[in-house]
Amino acid sequence: MSYKKGAVIILVLFVGVAVSTALAGEKTPPPAQKIPKGAKVFIAPIEGGYDSYLKDAITKKKVPVEIVASRDQAEYEITGTSESQKASTAKKVILGNWHSREEASITVSSIKSSEVVWAYSVHEEASTHGKKSSAEACAKHLKEAIENQ
Repeated sequence: MSYKKGAVIILVLFVGVAVSTALAGEKTPPPAQKIPKGAKVFIAPIEGGYDSYLKDAITKKKVPVEIVASRDQAEYEITGTSESQKASTAKKVILGNWHSREEASITVSSIKSSEVVWAYSVHEEASTHGKKSSAEACAKHLKEAIENQ
């Protein structure tokens, strides 16, 4: 009986190792499309004027794209959402924190295929510079994504 038990344990271990090795060898397919350096990008209007902060941040962080004024001239479009929440009185009094909470999400899509080629979300619980900080975080990560392709 112990021989059968030992054989079953060895078989289970062998199958487990084989399955985990096979899964470790799988790789996620690369995105179908990447954002090339120098790509023409249109930034769609984003609530609360966040698109202006994003344009400034892309320029400041030297993201290697060309921002165009019209969607017709662009290869890619950036869309997104943004939400700001000023510090409450309780947060100011109890925590001594006057910084706002910022949340933003942006998506870069190919205009030609409508395929989402890159997306990023940022959440800052105590943002020192409000929308400017979250826009700069988005621009920084977009730059990294373009340069590290």
